[in-house]
Amino acid sequence: MKITLNHNRLTTIILSCVFFVQLSLHGQQNFKNSNTNNLAQNSMSGDTESKIETIIKSLTLEEKVAMCHAQSKFSTKGVERLGIPEIWMADGPHGVRAEISWDDWAYAGWTNDSITAFPALTCLAASFNPELSSQYGFSLGEEARYRKKDVLLGPGVNIYRTPLNGRNFEYMGEDPFLASTMVVPYIKGVQKNGVAACVKHYTLNNQEHWRDKINVEVSDRALYEIYLPAFKASVKEAGVWSIMGSYNKFRGKYTTHHPLLNKILKADWEFDGVVISDWSSAHSTEESALYGLDLEMGTGTDGLGTTTNDFYSQYYLAAPFLEGLKKGDFPQSIVDDKVRRILRLMFRTNMSTNRPLGNANTKAHHDVARHVATDGIVLLKNKENFFPIKDNKDLTIAIIGENATRSMTAGGGSSELKPKFEISPLDGIRARYKHATITHAMGYQTGPSLYNEVIPPTLDLDSLKTEAIKTAKNADIVLFVGGLNKSHLQDCEGDDRLQFGLPFGQEDLLNDIYNVNKNIGFILVTGNAIEMPWLDKVNALLETWYLGSMSGHAIADIISGDVNPSGKLPFSFPVKLEDNAAHSFGTSSYPGENMTQYYKEDILVGYRWHDTKKIKPLYAFGYGLSYTSFTLSDIKTDKKVYTQEDSITVSCSLKNTGTINGSEVIQVYIGKPKSKVKRALKELKGFQKTNLKHSEESIINANIPVKSLAYYDETISDWNIEKGEYIVYIGNASDNISKKIKISIK
Repeated sequence: MKITLNHNRLTTIILSCVFFVQLSLHGQQNFKNSNTNNLAQNSMSGDTESKIETIIKSLTLEEKVAMCHAQSKFSTKGVERLGIPEIWMADGPHGVRAEISWDDWAYAGWTNDSITAFPALTCLAASFNPELSSQYGFSLGEEARYRKKDVLLGPGVNIYRTPLNGRNFEYMGEDPFLASTMVVPYIKGVQKNGVAACVKHYTLNNQEHWRDKINVEVSDRALYEIYLPAFKASVKEAGVWSIMGSYNKFRGKYTTHHPLLNKILKADWEFDGVVISDWSSAHSTEESALYGLDLEMGTGTDGLGTTTNDFYSQYYLAAPFLEGLKKGDFPQSIVDDKVRRILRLMFRTNMSTNRPLGNANTKAHHDVARHVATDGIVLLKNKENFFPIKDNKDLTIAIIGENATRSMTAGGGSSELKPKFEISPLDGIRARYKHATITHAMGYQTGPSLYNEVIPPTLDLDSLKTEAIKTAKNADIVLFVGGLNKSHLQDCEGDDRLQFGLPFGQEDLLNDIYNVNKNIGFILVTGNAIEMPWLDKVNALLETWYLGSMSGHAIADIISGDVNPSGKLPFSFPVKLEDNAAHSFGTSSYPGENMTQYYKEDILVGYRWHDTKKIKPLYAFGYGLSYTSFTLSDIKTDKKVYTQEDSITVSCSLKNTGTINGSEVIQVYIGKPKSKVKRALKELKGFQKTNLKHSEESIINANIPVKSLAYYDETISDWNIEKGEYIVYIGNASDNISKKIKISIK
């Protein structure tokens, strides 16, 4: 009783102080530079760990188990008698999702849960700008904190393996180094607000089709070199506070409760946070108890509540777990470890005395969203300087396509958002072009974006097409705003795309427009690569991703030339689907056969495959044009011979040789010829984005630890650095290398 009483008094004092501490922090203009940086640290003080142990001793077994599973769709129980709060979560890799009802997936109907929608993570990755990723994460964390969320369910760092994956738009591309580099500042930014980032989906959840059944077979080498690095960086470099399991199996066991959680995540990487199930991704009490799962969410809640009383108590980590503990099937230390991690999460979030209040829908957040969008838009084609387009009073611009007006924050599954506003491409262009005449026609129609369901269009498609052709014919310039949307069987959680080409008859429409007006620019709204047999019929092509609240303004910034495009592709665009590594091996590799798939491409994912197999992509990883021009010169390494403890310093002179200001991304790849093991031709090991005024020149330096050249050696189950000759490739895209330099590792 004495321990319990002391803890009650301590907890009351802690929680009562939070409000006053927050008031003192509220209104600080530069929170990211304040003393709250310690919130992002992974380690806990000895005093806090002592408090956690005291609390654990005060808890009954029933209370401990109750903390290990959900009490509603997005919350878990606290311990009322001890003043331990509930944990509240929200979906939100690029915006905090609207409030969900307690027991079902319907929205709660709140009027005060609108937020800023930030660009999807493909766009953030395409920015190649870690500093901007920090601003993105911090702003998003502020919005989550304002909404009183303790855990933000994102970011996603699964690797882009196939362009059909419906969830690729939520991830950071095909390269593990790029994803690792971009995710670390995002996580730190979120957690500066006392909100836990929850990196997902651990691991090998690289398709949505059969996601809850598919068994993945992949080599240890590909696992460690391709699919785990971004998760490792999240833990070891960013100190992430929670990680979400995935739906799929790996070597016959579900990954949400899998030995790799204990072995790799918690032992090798020393992750001290909470492993949270994806919703309904747990399948066994025994495995959930023993194999690393700490907090079970969402199991069986779809409709079960209408037939089962207190159905949350039926979760695998609920009553069955409690029974197993009482019977001695599981040691007490198992539940104590889970509760210890959960309490650690609480002391970092809702029991922290150093937590700001957050804010939402501020001008600063809108500015960050717009900056990320313009930094991530990729100019893929620009024949005869089609872009930028001047605002002339004698100019008529026809905006064609449903995506010009369609909301791209709706749909997509758990990424669906309720923004305070969303500027459509049409509205953004109209707002920017004060003198030109802007006309619009839908051209085609799709149904509303619903999860796991395709709703057919309701308008007359022939009439829409006829009107679009007429509108295009009477214009000087056509901007075709097309691509995908966040509907089922497109860019959406729950299943994959069924086709690689443009859906909804867009290609036929584009061909018909070309017959009446050949001055066409294509604004591609998508989170995935698509097939482009129509490419020679457009003069310009912009990949604009899903840009969120400021979408239209950002697109107008680029096409008008107010902002010079500088985005680079975070994944390769193959010419045809069979050119993609996962698809080149047939159905056993994707989507799998008999609910098992083999990653036969192994480590050769994305540009690694295209480079090594000499398969030319349509657009390469790292590719992106600018309205200005750059030259690279004086490219060199600081030495020719390095030891395994050295860092390789690559330097070059970058000059803006054009007439306008712009940014360029210098990319450094390294390859090992004549390796004793299979290797990609080259791998990204460094990059730097630099802004230069016209005629300005700057010296760029990239430092690459020799240890980063190691491969995962399956013969010793550890990393190994080969001695001998390496080649350093420096350029501005994976297929546009300005210089190769030979070095040696001794």
